[in-house]
Order: sequence, then structure tokens, then C-alpha cells
Amino acid sequence: MACSWFRSLCQYETNKLVRIQSVRLGSMKWGLNGFILLFICIMMLWNREYQEFDLVVSSVTTKVKGVAQTHLPGIGDTVWDVVDYSGASQTRNSFFVVTNVIVTKNQRQGKCPEVPQKGRWCRTDKDCEKGAWDQQSHGIQTGSCVKFDVLKKTCEVSAWCPVESKTNPPRPALLAAAENFTVLIKNNIRFPAFNFIRRNILPEMTDAYLKSCHRRNDSLCPIFRLGDIVQEAGDKFPEIAIEGGVISIQIKWDCNLDPLMWRCLPKYSFRRLDEKESNKTLYPGLNFRYAKYNTVNGVEERTLYKVFGIRFDVMVFGQAGKFSFIHLIIYIGSTLSYYALTTILIDWLIGTSCYSAEVGQNYSDRKVESVQDKEKCILCVSYVDVEDIHLVKRSHKKSLQDIKPMSVQPRKDDTGHLRAVLSLLPPCAGSERPLIHKPSPNPKPHLPAWCKCNCCAPSSVPHEEVCCRQSDGACITSSPLFEQLVLCRPLLEAVLLYRDPLSSPPDRGQTAALRHCAYGQYISWRFGVTPKDSQPVIPSCCTRRVREEYPSPDGQYSGLRPARLASMQACKNGEL
Repeated sequence: MACSWFRSLCQYETNKLVRIQSVRLGSMKWGLNGFILLFICIMMLWNREYQEFDLVVSSVTTKVKGVAQTHLPGIGDTVWDVVDYSGASQTRNSFFVVTNVIVTKNQRQGKCPEVPQKGRWCRTDKDCEKGAWDQQSHGIQTGSCVKFDVLKKTCEVSAWCPVESKTNPPRPALLAAAENFTVLIKNNIRFPAFNFIRRNILPEMTDAYLKSCHRRNDSLCPIFRLGDIVQEAGDKFPEIAIEGGVISIQIKWDCNLDPLMWRCLPKYSFRRLDEKESNKTLYPGLNFRYAKYNTVNGVEERTLYKVFGIRFDVMVFGQAGKFSFIHLIIYIGSTLSYYALTTILIDWLIGTSCYSAEVGQNYSDRKVESVQDKEKCILCVSYVDVEDIHLVKRSHKKSLQDIKPMSVQPRKDDTGHLRAVLSLLPPCAGSERPLIHKPSPNPKPHLPAWCKCNCCAPSSVPHEEVCCRQSDGACITSSPLFEQLVLCRPLLEAVLLYRDPLSSPPDRGQTAALRHCAYGQYISWRFGVTPKDSQPVIPSCCTRRVREEYPSPDGQYSGLRPARLASMQACKNGEL
């Protein structure tokens, strides 16, 4: 057992191939293979599948420059520099620029009426709860209802008074001049896998270049005008400046570090991230508050600023690729399966009506070999009184004679075998046996119930219990042709010699070859070309007659088994 297992390891198995000599199919095969190869090469170069990639690691710093002057109600003309419009909201990888403002001047800690809004009016002190507040409140209620103006009364609050009363930003924006501000973006990147460092301010960029470069003329210039950024993001600066918004500055690094195709330059793009339509969203834009404090006559005061502006988020992403032999081999191995599409397409084409049906059937027969399960073996039976051949399933319980056929197929003569037999047929008239074998006048006792010709022998195997007839009548063994085509010894020796020309005729004592040749003669005579994936069954009466003519010395017979007709030498060696 161990030896057979070891031998099974020392074996190599390969798929069965079918070669079709066809100019049309050959041209189609190489055409499809060439197209697939071209597609693979294009995709390999386009996606750089031959490279190993690493993601970018980066840091960003920004520097905004610009000065604007505005006229604020109650304050007058005010100059805004970089500290005023961007210093209050500097965050990592982003910067903020103020574009609009609401100013509440000279606020002090005290008590004052709340801003009248919907649901905040009062008539008496009972409408005001002492100590109450909510998210919209500017302070803590004192419990008193006081006049806000001539017509309205609101609850009094302890807060920075006077409270902020304006909610809508001015139109147009007070700092619309911020459109001409500029920002310098410094971006340092690194690809750890390749230990490669780069920055967007290239080595050839000098101080004079940075003072004069402009994005409209040079896409690599790291200095950007804010109005140009908003315009390339698909918006207008005067509109976004009123309520503010969020703009992304995207820096993409797509680096090729191979010496022959070296490239590593930044590519800038811009887009707006927040909802630009204020009537489609709650709390549109971007705003926040801050205050400037001072002391007047020993009392602390502050000026409250509610500022609207644009936050610019700098986003850096990208990758670098470098040639890798391992990645190239992996890509080639993964694309070899594409060539199976050629086989699938040609197999489908041969099997359809677009190609010759005869060639398609021949190709299918040669490529696909069916193996029947022994438990579901299909047997074919030929009756002398029925022209067609019956296909039945083998049963272990019922007699084959009593099983209903699965299908009935017309008999196809084997013309080649018929011509060969007729050419080899010797005259048997002078032989010792008569041409017509007549059954015994006294039938044998205990005939099986399934026998119709009164010549069958009982059997313990159900699939051998079949007669030469479907209805009562004379046995086929009584026909002169049975004697000449099946039992005639000179004919059987000639047939064996025809199959194996160099073999010697069997001796008188070795009848196994003649017996099996007689079985083959009967099958070729009565079945012709047997249906595919089926096994012919010789009737019991014919088997008994052949065994009487060519008996086994020990009286043992193998019975029905799915074996092909063998040569005379194989029969002599006992291989059947």
C-alpha cells in the first residue's frame, strides 16, 4: 500500500489536447493572442504594473500676504493686515482669510434687554424666568421684562452689553479686496520606501522667480492669488466672500523614480467642499467670533467681531513608483489567464452554427471523453424481432428482459466490418456440424420465465437475463447466419488474424480467443455501431450456444464486463 502511494507521487499528468488543422482557426487564435498581448502591454505601461509603489508622507506650511482697508460702522476706516484676517484661525494644513465682518463695539459686563426674536418677547416679569438661558441666548435672564424699543419688550439678561443685534452679514462683503491676497504654499514630501525627499519649491526656483511667477503662466508656481483659487474651484470670490466657505487646494504627486522615465512634479487642483447654495442648507458658509479687550476708566470693555471668511484646506496625496522585478513577474503571471479567453471564444465559435456542424461534432467527440459510472451503466439490447435498439439501465433486482427501455434508437450498420467479414467468410458447408442448429425437441426443464425462445439458461445475475426475442418465437441460434457468422471456426481464425496479422492461430485447446471473437462477431452483426456510452448485452441463448461450441476447460466464465474487443494474443494470454 505504501509502495503504491509512493509511486503515485512519481507521476505527471497533463491535459488532453486536440489539434485542428485549420487556417481560419489558426489565424483567429494568433490574432486574439496578439490582441491580448497588446492589451496587456498597454495596461502594464499605462498603470506601471512593473513598479513597486509607496504612498506620500508630507507636511504643509502656508504664508498669506496682503493688506486691505475697510470702513466699519461706528469705528471708521480700519486697515486689515495678515494678523487681523488670518491669525485667529490658523490650523494644521489649512489657513483662514476673513472676507466679511459684523462689529459690536464697546461691550461691558452688565444688564440689558435681550435681542427680540421669535418667541423671545415678553409682557410682564412672569414671562421671564430668573437664571434661564438657551443656545440662542446672549446671557442669563434676571427675571425682569424691560423695553427693547418703543414697541417691543424682551427679558433682561446679564451679559456683555449691548448684545450683538445684527445676524445677517453685510452685502457686498467688507473685505472683498481679499481677492487679491496671495498665499505661498510650502509642501515637503517623502517616500519612505525609497528614501526620497522632495518639495514643491524646486531647486531651480530662485527668489527673483518667486517674486515674479504667476500661476497663469507657470503651473508649478507655489504662490497663488486667492481670487484665482476660488475661480478655478468653480465659484466667484464676491459671492463666497459674503458668508464664507471651504475651498480645498489639492496637491498631487505622481512620481516615477526610474532613471529613464524620471518625473516627480506637483500638480495643483482646486474645488469647493461646502454647499455653495445658502438657500439649500442650514447655517451656510463659515463664521466665528473673537473679541479685542481694553480698559476704559478702570472698566473692562471689548469689541466683538463676528467674522465670515474662507478656509483653505491643503490636501496632499500621491505615490511614487520604482521598477521591481518581483512585481513584474507577479503581473505577468496574473495576466497569463487572459489567454484562456482565446480557447473559450474559439470553443464557443466551433460549437455554434457560425462554424461547420460536422467539424464541431467531431471536435466535441475528440475533446470530451465521457466515463459512465458502473452503478449507472447504460446497456443496449437488440431483439431479433425488433428493428431498433433498446437502451436500458442496469438493475440489480429485475431481469433485463422486464426493464422498460429509457430510449429506442435506430440500428446503424457497421459497413466496414460487414465488408471485411464477407470477404473472409469461408465455405462452412463441408464442416462437420450442420449449417442449421436445431434446438432439442425436448425443451430443458426449469426454463426461466423471461425466456421467449425456449433456449435460454438460468442466471443469477439480473443484467444477463435477456432473451434474443421480445415475443415468443424461434431462437436466433437456429438461423444459418448465426452458424456462419458467429460459430464458424475458420471465419473466427481469419478475423483474429485480420486484427493481428503477425499472431499465430490458437491451438485446439485454447478456445478463449475464439469464444470472445464469436461474442464480438455477434455484437457487430446484431448491434452494428453501438450507441455512445453504452454496452451491448448478448442474449443468454446466444451466450450458451457459443460456450457449448467453445467451452472453457475449467468451466469458469467471466460473464458480462465492459471490455473492448481484444487481439488474439491478448485472448491467448488470458487478459480478457
